[in-house]
Amino acid sequence: MTSTILAWLKYLSRICGFETADSFPPGHPYERTRWNGAYFDIASDVKPDQIESRLCEAIANTPLVFGYIINPTPRMQRALLAVQEQRMRNNRGRATELAELLIAAYRSPNTVEVLPGLRAAIEGSRHDEMPERARSLMAFLGTMPSAFDVIDMPR
Repeated sequence: MTSTILAWLKYLSRICGFETADSFPPGHPYERTRWNGAYFDIASDVKPDQIESRLCEAIANTPLVFGYIINPTPRMQRALLAVQEQRMRNNRGRATELAELLIAAYRSPNTVEVLPGLRAAIEGSRHDEMPERARSLMAFLGTMPSAFDVIDMPR
């Protein structure tokens, strides 16, 4: 009886948003994505699209938090790539440390590939030291047409 009451209270607490979410709800396309709740204060009653938006906003503001996300969604990866591209264009900041975060994210086979050939480029340098792997990844990204130079026009 007490386990039923505790389960009901836990469910009620989650529904009311008293808990901090650390993953998308079951059945979500990216339900394997996890994050450290200590770095992302997201109530458990927030909708999945809003969760992803908040995580992407956090990455854009403080890109190193990307390292606290397991199996990041393509949108989260694009947020990191946008910051990295900006750093590379302006020659400011350490773009290699962001490349290292992306390489670490691709250690998991469950991370969805955001750019064609990205996983192969990362795997191709797996026997190198991390700084060299980061430079190789940045060279690969430098050959890709920038997704951020495209302007969408309304039809």
